[in-house]
Amino acid sequence: DNLRTLLKQNGFDEELHEQIRADLLGGRIGLAQNRLPASAQIEDVTADDIVDLTALDETVGKSDWTTAAGEGVASLAAGEVGVITLAAGAGSRWTGGAGTCKALNPFAPLAGKFRTFIETHLAKSRKTGNAAEHALPHVFTTSYLTHEPIAAFLDTAGNYNYPGSIHLSRGQTVGLRMIPTERDLRFAWEEMPQQQLDEQQQKVRDSLHAALINWARTAGEAADYTDNVPLQCLHPVGHFFEVPNLLLNGTLKTLLEERPQLRTLLLHNIDTLGASVDPTLLGLHLQSGKALNFEVITRRLEDRGGGLARVAGRPRLVEGLAMPDEESEFALSYYNTLTTWIDIDQLLALLKLTREDILGNDGERIASRVRTLANRLPTYLTLKEVKKRWGHGQEDVFPVTQFEKLWGDMSILPDFECGYFVVPRLRGQQLKDPAQLDGWLRDGSADYVNSLCRWG
Repeated sequence: DNLRTLLKQNGFDEELHEQIRADLLGGRIGLAQNRLPASAQIEDVTADDIVDLTALDETVGKSDWTTAAGEGVASLAAGEVGVITLAAGAGSRWTGGAGTCKALNPFAPLAGKFRTFIETHLAKSRKTGNAAEHALPHVFTTSYLTHEPIAAFLDTAGNYNYPGSIHLSRGQTVGLRMIPTERDLRFAWEEMPQQQLDEQQQKVRDSLHAALINWARTAGEAADYTDNVPLQCLHPVGHFFEVPNLLLNGTLKTLLEERPQLRTLLLHNIDTLGASVDPTLLGLHLQSGKALNFEVITRRLEDRGGGLARVAGRPRLVEGLAMPDEESEFALSYYNTLTTWIDIDQLLALLKLTREDILGNDGERIASRVRTLANRLPTYLTLKEVKKRWGHGQEDVFPVTQFEKLWGDMSILPDFECGYFVVPRLRGQQLKDPAQLDGWLRDGSADYVNSLCRWG
């Protein structure tokens, strides 16, 4: 399809796009502005900022945990809980850049058979639902990159005989890439650390950078990048939008019609295999009365991408793009898994919406409220390289600018109360790279995940 058709089909927001362009040209956002200022006071959290559940299985003598588990079991039995699995990305780190769908990869043998990521998550929900005698609705968020293959695969697999309802929440927010600004290109190539090449190679690289800066200047800084095949011009806009997409595409309306009593959603990444609807964690979330409870794990050296910190005396999640330097990130004890317990009504209240608005399917009002919330969150700019093929096998590589907004930044909103659960690593670790599989199969992680599952 042509580019404009694809933009319309995937929920391109022209108003948000023009605002991003204005902010970029005005210097309010950019690669340098991604970071918190060097003067920002970033400290590690204290024991009062977290609920430490690293001994989750050792509930003997912990009467408060036992009470919480009872509340969680009751909520599950009442059908008040649903699961959201983020499966909109292509998983480029998993495939080394290949254009595949990570959710459908048969990544490891469990219970005598190679299982896909999707099958594993459904097996966990099946076991939880069987124990509660109330099947969990399970939502997989998708995008223009993954929706068609996931839909076709689940149809072929017969939904793995899952007893509950399965919903695909197609992304209704997409971005259009832009020509970079000279300011951002110079920041990336002249101010960020670079490997120094030998004299001749360095001259070639400097010449290439100068040519690309001239291209950006003559093509029009922050102009729409459209001189390529359509799929090279679109870009995903970050996982913040995955939950609002439930409202924009009608998935939440369908869930509330199916289960009016629905109260809590558990959100997690496709590669966070240990995440499940644990009754104790569910009960603690309900007892807290907070809108969101994020799960974090104790940091290891390989855990990159931000973490839990106190910024200006307030606990919040800090994304890796916002870290002023590596030292600040490594000083943090806890890494963000993105797994989140969500109170539906408090989220709707933040958006100034009600269940009646969702059930009434007032698309224009919902889109306006989502845009207003998105404007309150930081906008991160990144540079990506795209290939343009032409002639007889020739191709050029150009830098382009795209933006994203991230779910963890919901924790910075002053009128939205968030909590933080420190969970065992087996629950929170993520499989981002196939090189992790050997250790994952050997250190007990695979056995732990298998214990959470009931296979169809």
